[in-house]
Amino acid sequence: MKFLPSVITYFIQSRSTVKNIKLLMKFLMILLLMILTFSILFHYIMELENQTYSWLTGLYWTLTVMTTLGFGDITFTSDLGRLFSIIVLLSGVLFLLVLLPFTFIQFFYAPWIDAQSKSRTPRELPSETKNHVIITNYDPLSAALIEKLNFFEIDYVMLVEDIATAVDLYDKGYKVAIGNLDDPETYKKLRVNSAAMVLAVGSDELNTNISFTVRELSETVPIVSTINSDASDDILRLAGSTHVFQFHKILGRALARRTVGSDARANIIVNTNGIIIAEAPVTGTPLVGKSIKNCGLRETTGVNIIGIWERGSFENVTPDSVISKNSVLVLAGNDKMFSLYDELFCIYHPSTSPVIIIGKGRVGRATAETLEEKGIEYVIIEKNPMIAENDPKVIIGDVADLTVLQIAGIYETRSIIVTTKNDATNINLTIYCRRLRSDVQIISRSTSARNISTLHRAGADLVLTYDSLGANTIYNLLQKDEVMMVTEGLDLFKMKVPVSLVGKSLIESEIRAKTNCTVVAIGTEGKYEVNPNPKIPLKYGDEILLIGTVDSEKRFIKYFNSNV
Repeated sequence: MKFLPSVITYFIQSRSTVKNIKLLMKFLMILLLMILTFSILFHYIMELENQTYSWLTGLYWTLTVMTTLGFGDITFTSDLGRLFSIIVLLSGVLFLLVLLPFTFIQFFYAPWIDAQSKSRTPRELPSETKNHVIITNYDPLSAALIEKLNFFEIDYVMLVEDIATAVDLYDKGYKVAIGNLDDPETYKKLRVNSAAMVLAVGSDELNTNISFTVRELSETVPIVSTINSDASDDILRLAGSTHVFQFHKILGRALARRTVGSDARANIIVNTNGIIIAEAPVTGTPLVGKSIKNCGLRETTGVNIIGIWERGSFENVTPDSVISKNSVLVLAGNDKMFSLYDELFCIYHPSTSPVIIIGKGRVGRATAETLEEKGIEYVIIEKNPMIAENDPKVIIGDVADLTVLQIAGIYETRSIIVTTKNDATNINLTIYCRRLRSDVQIISRSTSARNISTLHRAGADLVLTYDSLGANTIYNLLQKDEVMMVTEGLDLFKMKVPVSLVGKSLIESEIRAKTNCTVVAIGTEGKYEVNPNPKIPLKYGDEILLIGTVDSEKRFIKYFNSNV
């Protein structure tokens, strides 16, 4: 019912609709005149047969015959009457059962449905719309970004050319507008001059057209474009794109950065404002079996353990949390602290065995390039000989073949990175590799977010997805690095100190107990103190840098915003 006024507005404003309604009314008038004529003739013919009925009975007979109900309670006895009955019956079949339904559907019902669809998928945004994100295509990346925009209550609109697709997306809960992606008028109607960002996530050619079109209308609006080919980078920037991303390559780099490498040194995941978040495996180090309070890590290096990964599950730590041989520590500190950490732990389980990369697609190649930059040896297993291109570091064969894995060094390697774009294949390979090696680190790519938990259950230690990585990168641009993804489902985010926490120390605030978020640093006038003293009161205007899962982030915002 809430859409009824807008539907009626669309319906009556269309010239074709008004014309169709007039034609429908003419047809109904002809039908009504026919019914009245038959009712009058009914009386005259009945009088010729010496039968008398009321005018209402004449109308009743006409309608029952025309609709083919034919109750048989009133009948003619003469041939003239029977001939008249046949004419009325055939007229009813033609006009009531054939022409009326088709006329109603064509001239009223179909235009009404069309108006209803258009009312749900407008072609223009209100004039006061501003600070919104215009998204020019629907894909998993767009869906992941929209979920984040909805959570932080940032307005957006998804531009779609096809009305059927637009209605389908609208019914799924998305804010949709109809328009041609290459038409300047479309972006004018979507208030591009007051938008916070335009996101182009189509083909390279389409994104170039969109960037050029939008840039003609606004010189300031940020345009973020995705690309599939390296060659398109310069073209898109020339066309007007502010930021150009090849997320398959970014995903490959992220997968490579997560490998344990050749020793027990910390792997830097995030480095912002002088604050470093890193992960460090502990297998074979003196930390195994010790509790957080007894490991002495903060006293000797200054780094703080802010969480532990246990086979894909992130756990907040307490002083009594015990470090197991499968633990991967999530650490916070600065350059000096991590230099001390690496000096202490670089001596443990050094390895020259290459990292195994499964798949030499775009993600696999980007992973290999990053490992090469880090000086980490690797081999790639690729099934398709056409992709191998005589690369000496590529082993051609099926990963399901144990011989191929043995040649690659399955029993010596410390890390396996699964990069194929088929989630079913990734799950199968993860299970197989985990069965062969219970102690190896397995990092996997996931194409769909719904398969993340399945890959963890299959044995993956870490899982990264293209859409989540891309959504977080774009959101960081939108919010100027307010949120950074540490890993799938684990974010590093900034918040102004809520009024309800001003004057309270971190111990008194009970942030971790209430939200499962961990405070990494406190910022005053842009300068951050990593691993701050938990007894110092929080001040108004300060920023707190926190790390936590998506659910923890939601709990923090909900709990402390409600207590401002």
